[in-house]
Amino acid sequence: MMNTPYLVYLVDDETNLLELLQSYLASAGFQVKAFSSGNDVLPYLDESQQQPHLWILDIMMPDIDGYELLRLIREKSNVPIIFISARDQDVDKIIGLELGSDDYLAKPFLPRELVIRAKKLLQRTYEKPGSAAAQPQTFQDWVNVGPYMISEKGRQVKENDELIDLTTKEFELIVYLLHNQGLALNREQILTSIWGEDYIGSDRAVDDLVKRIRKKMPKFPLETVYGFGYRMTRI
Repeated sequence: MMNTPYLVYLVDDETNLLELLQSYLASAGFQVKAFSSGNDVLPYLDESQQQPHLWILDIMMPDIDGYELLRLIREKSNVPIIFISARDQDVDKIIGLELGSDDYLAKPFLPRELVIRAKKLLQRTYEKPGSAAAQPQTFQDWVNVGPYMISEKGRQVKENDELIDLTTKEFELIVYLLHNQGLALNREQILTSIWGEDYIGSDRAVDDLVKRIRKKMPKFPLETVYGFGYRMTRI
């Protein structure tokens, strides 16, 4: 864990569950701010406010639901997001992942499971062995791809020494493409590699992920293989 506690924003309109999850997360060492409605969250989306290291969003809320909150968050930030829901879990999982969430947990679940998933997601996202600014030689696996430098071990991508802010799945897709340069990869292959074999959603998730990468890294050599999938040209 970091020297200072991770800040988690937790949003759920079920008061009892909200208090229970807040207690478990706080006991695990997180700093937690709880919200009982989507409307309560809106002022905290302002960039002038302190931003969390992790969002945990319930999907079913009476005012602004989790889907809309996720869209609003993604317009401003790539902070990790975990969705929780009591509805049709397959549908919610698919939509949530396609919109850019990093993990999904179906109700009912054990609070301990949420704590474990939160810890793992935060470790993958933030706990890197040193920062590029403070220790530029920490990683020896930097690869040049056009104007970008990519370190798989450091889970970092830089352009002109500036870090590019990527979500976990955006980075994982870039690494997968690096390992398969020159190969035409169909959407099913990418889904299995990035989301796992148990993913049952549509291949729209792949297209949305590629779209986000192209927006952040417009010079990355990622080609569309029409009617099939995608290919990274060899470097």
